[in-house]
Amino acid sequence: MSHILASDRRKRIILLSGVFVAIVLIAGVLWHLHASSKASEESAVTDESNGVGVLLGLADSAFHDHRLVAPAGSNVYEFYLSVLELDPHNKPALERLHTAFEPACQEVEQTIAKGDLDEAERELRLLHDYGTQEGVESDNYKVALLGSYLYAQRNVLTRKHEAEALQIQEGHTAASAN
Repeated sequence: MSHILASDRRKRIILLSGVFVAIVLIAGVLWHLHASSKASEESAVTDESNGVGVLLGLADSAFHDHRLVAPAGSNVYEFYLSVLELDPHNKPALERLHTAFEPACQEVEQTIAKGDLDEAERELRLLHDYGTQEGVESDNYKVALLGSYLYAQRNVLTRKHEAEALQIQEGHTAASAN
């Protein structure tokens, strides 16, 4: 009878050992799944961070080269606004945009004065986009003043073109009368 009891005891030990091994294996698989999930999340954050880092580097280079609002696609405002799309509270981007605001306004004013009104409108849109960022205290009145200046220059250009068209028309009328 002690032989039967010993055999039952061994079976219980083997069964309990098997259950213990199964629990350890299941726990290991669950831990591995959790760790893989966490690593994927961290990788996504790192990728976003690297994107922000690349954009910050490009923006700093543009700032150093005084490319504040021009040329299109390679200037301080476009790069930093892209950073803010990825990270709306990025302090370096917000600080640099604030620092560049006054000189950028001067550049837009010069572009308007040169008569490159379409380019000035694009540049002015960048300053406007900066002013609409959350938490930004920009000088919207300066953007509004530049917008008024641009509108006035467009009107002057329209009147000039109308006067030229009238002269051409009068020239054609005079020529056909002769």
